[in-house]
Amino acid sequence: MNPYILATLLFGLGLGTTITFASSHWLLAWMGLEMNTLAIIPIMAHLHHPRAVEATTKYFLTQATAAAMLLFASTTNAWLTGQWDIQQMTHPLPVTMITLALALKIGLAPVHSWLPEVLQGLDLTTGLILSTWQKLAPFALLLQIYPANSTLLIILGLLSTLVGGWGGLNQTQLRKILAYSSIAHLGWMILILQFSPSLTLLALLTYLVMTFSTFLVFKLNKSTNINTLAISWAKMPALTSLTPLILLSLGGLPPLTGFMPKWLILQELTKQELPTTATLAALTALLSLYFYLRLSYAMTLTMSPNNLAGVTPWRLPSAQLTLPLAVTTTMTLALLPLTPAITATLTL
Repeated sequence: MNPYILATLLFGLGLGTTITFASSHWLLAWMGLEMNTLAIIPIMAHLHHPRAVEATTKYFLTQATAAAMLLFASTTNAWLTGQWDIQQMTHPLPVTMITLALALKIGLAPVHSWLPEVLQGLDLTTGLILSTWQKLAPFALLLQIYPANSTLLIILGLLSTLVGGWGGLNQTQLRKILAYSSIAHLGWMILILQFSPSLTLLALLTYLVMTFSTFLVFKLNKSTNINTLAISWAKMPALTSLTPLILLSLGGLPPLTGFMPKWLILQELTKQELPTTATLAALTALLSLYFYLRLSYAMTLTMSPNNLAGVTPWRLPSAQLTLPLAVTTTMTLALLPLTPAITATLTL
């Protein structure tokens, strides 16, 4: 792609999210989301591969549906209450509709089925943008409307953690596994949204850091399925020994960073007298942990049989910058000791 066109599209992507962040009026927020969608579509389809075009079409249709639903809900809210302000959502009908529209935008269960299919059709760089940056604007709106519909959010959260764990169990494609991992993490964030928005923000930030490092590792290895992970030890032994730790941090094992949001969320749910919800969420985390362990096992404890022609990749030096990977990997592995400082900040 022409660098000028790419720069324009990335600028549009940033501008759309920024407009949604800064808006207090529903029409402006909707406009920001639409700019965001229209800017990423050429980036998704630029490979001209049939799968990329199919993924782009699916993404466009789901995002257009969600945007239409959001516009309809905000118009309904203005009709019922006379308010276009995002923070003045008082009627339960438009609040529920907007929550479901934003759930479709970010890919929460039960409206999640587009996300694994779309992510599978994209390259890892575009997949990274879709899994991180594209979640920010809808989350900003969810945090602003602060939905009081507790049952709906808890159902969405628990369903997402369950589907995210269950769906990833049988996958061999890394991008689909990362999509289900994304659904599970979003479920944890939605679960705690109404009780502690600051904890949702913390979970979102740690998810962004961990996903960033995971995508960069797979991009550096040029891995798209589990089998290609088995030959990564010969190319990058040091990174191969660190990658299982990154994956286990995504699974939420102590003493890694990923344990922090899960720990604090379970603690908060227990304080809110929701022990059953907390127990179910903790049990669904075990499902996700299984497929992260499976990836770790494939990467470090198995050796590729190399019985197919051409499985050994060329070991050419990669042109990819390794500084972002080094920074995000360090953050993914070593931020747990900061938990007391973070909890002190959250309680201020």
